[in-house]
Amino acid sequence: MRPAILLLSTVHPPTDPRIVYKIAPALARTYQVYCALPHATVSPASEVPVTLIRLPAFSRLLFRLLLCHPVVLWKCLHLRPQVVHIFVPELIPMAFLFRWLGAEVIYEVQENLYKKFSLKRYNNEPLFQQLFRWFDHLARRYFRCVLTEHAYLDEYRHLRYPSTVVHNYVSLPFIDKFKGKTTPVSAPATFYYSGVISMERAFDTLVAALARLKGVYPEFKVHLFGPIQFDWQEAEALPGFAAVRSNLTFYGYTDLRVALPYAQGAVAGIALLKPVGDYPDSYTTKLFEYMALGLPVITSDFPLYRDVVERHRCGFCLAPHDAGAVAQALQWLIEHPDEAAAMGQRGRQAVENEYNWRSEEALLLNLYGTINVPKPSGRD
Repeated sequence: MRPAILLLSTVHPPTDPRIVYKIAPALARTYQVYCALPHATVSPASEVPVTLIRLPAFSRLLFRLLLCHPVVLWKCLHLRPQVVHIFVPELIPMAFLFRWLGAEVIYEVQENLYKKFSLKRYNNEPLFQQLFRWFDHLARRYFRCVLTEHAYLDEYRHLRYPSTVVHNYVSLPFIDKFKGKTTPVSAPATFYYSGVISMERAFDTLVAALARLKGVYPEFKVHLFGPIQFDWQEAEALPGFAAVRSNLTFYGYTDLRVALPYAQGAVAGIALLKPVGDYPDSYTTKLFEYMALGLPVITSDFPLYRDVVERHRCGFCLAPHDAGAVAQALQWLIEHPDEAAAMGQRGRQAVENEYNWRSEEALLLNLYGTINVPKPSGRD
């Protein structure tokens, strides 16, 4: 029998691209992989077997602790996995229980909460913050860690066990499978946005920029895929929102396999973030998805982003508060389709050469290789 791996999150959606479409298939070539996620109902886009375990979903941490964590214990303890890979810090106490039963634990740090608590609209009570700090420091002593950004090494130093940085770069086979057929740039001009939609991610700046663009190109369209993290009253109060509301289509959180085809024919991919929390230290995954799709990118002027975008000449890095600069960049891309296409091609080439999941997958598998679990022999 192959060693059993449990991938566990009580927060991530059932089609989370990193967990379901990258990590699970990578591990399933060697291990028996179980993936427990809220509302898990679909099979990974992979030819390898992964067993999905459905958990209940709650937005409030207290409800997850009271109602979801007991379900995790009921559904997962009997699996007796050799390795438990957790993706949210609230699962650290449960991970210790699995460890007591003999499992090795991998703790994946996907955000620097020490910098990000101030951005959270709920689940940020002082008690939760104190508990996080205590358990997080325990995890550093007893678990292997996967960090998704090199900048997190400034906080997560002196780790006791082997650990590694595994960036959330794109899987090109996945992108190419679901992006749809190549189409010419459509009229009216369309733009593509994928990710959390919030004021911290410069939705207000985007609205102001689009209001300016509408004076020149009134029929443009913007496809926005992702959860909305503001009240509609906030949006309606933004200058220019009423003018551009009919140009915006909000799809909510959408499986990437469904969202990707809407990028075909788009003028650009938009990924603006304000310099708050850990954003300046962290890559937005959408940057690399847009590049893989061959789209010019409109993103923030953080040094981390500029090193990618300006070095490869694949888009614009702009101040996330400068609506005028964003509007000018969008208009320039509409009016210079050949130059825009060349930007997209350079971005795609950069992903093929540097920013793809293939190299990150190898780092993840190397970390798993440091765990002393029985290796499979012969046929299952």
